[in-house]
Amino acid sequence: MFPDIPRQFNTQYRCFSVSMLPGNERQDVERGGKIIMPPSALEQLTRLNINYPMLFKITNKKTSRITHCGVLEFVADEGRVYLPLWMMHNLLLEEDDTIQIESVSLPVATFSRFQPQSTDFLDISNPKAVLENGLRNFACLTTEDMIAIKYNQKIYELRVLETKPGNAVSIIECDMNVEFAPPVDYKEPERPKKKDEEMNVDLADMMPEPTSFIAFRGQGNRLDGKRRKDSTSNDPASFKPTYVRGIPDYDYQIGTLKFLRNSKPKSDVDEIAEEFKAFSGTAHTLRKLD
Repeated sequence: MFPDIPRQFNTQYRCFSVSMLPGNERQDVERGGKIIMPPSALEQLTRLNINYPMLFKITNKKTSRITHCGVLEFVADEGRVYLPLWMMHNLLLEEDDTIQIESVSLPVATFSRFQPQSTDFLDISNPKAVLENGLRNFACLTTEDMIAIKYNQKIYELRVLETKPGNAVSIIECDMNVEFAPPVDYKEPERPKKKDEEMNVDLADMMPEPTSFIAFRGQGNRLDGKRRKDSTSNDPASFKPTYVRGIPDYDYQIGTLKFLRNSKPKSDVDEIAEEFKAFSGTAHTLRKLD
């Protein structure tokens, strides 16, 4: 008359990796987050009238490590369960260790955040689609778990950093938002320096020292012999010539080189000026010499 109240499933089993499962190699188990349990577990779960989907909490009492999973098949030997290798690493389990399995009911996931353990994951053209396809083999997620996704014959490890609305969530038939954190070994690429930063040089420093006369470049002295207050500002060594930007040669032809000389060609006027010598003329007197 009254519906049966669900009761909790709580049993201890000896755990082994999937590679120890008799028969053919089961890669489908290694790629997901589900375990293989014995047939007696199915009978007991049916009598207890547990809620579906069947989700379980696995505890390693030696290290107090826990995770959550689903069940794939009930074909294991009695007293044994077979776990994916990544799950055994999370729980710090060895072959033939004892674990405790309890039935649980988890909230449906709405958000999860993952951190790839290698930058190789960023080389995938569409990492979000690869992750969503890999999570089809999972029944639930637990915060701080390290899950393994296989793609193109390569295994990528991702750490579950955050799940909402709880630390353990069910991802069966859910609409979950997924985000990625930067990989563990990720480094920000160095930005190339701009030309302005590379050429951050005062062009006046590159100008040659003037050789001609410069007005008001001398030093001044006080009559009382004291040093002037502004003597440092008028230091001749601190004088810098003013940089004047050159005018481009608009008549330049590609493939030609022009060598500009600072010296100007001598003109006839300069030659006449160079021949003139002061006081080199002849003298005359008004008095006649006898």
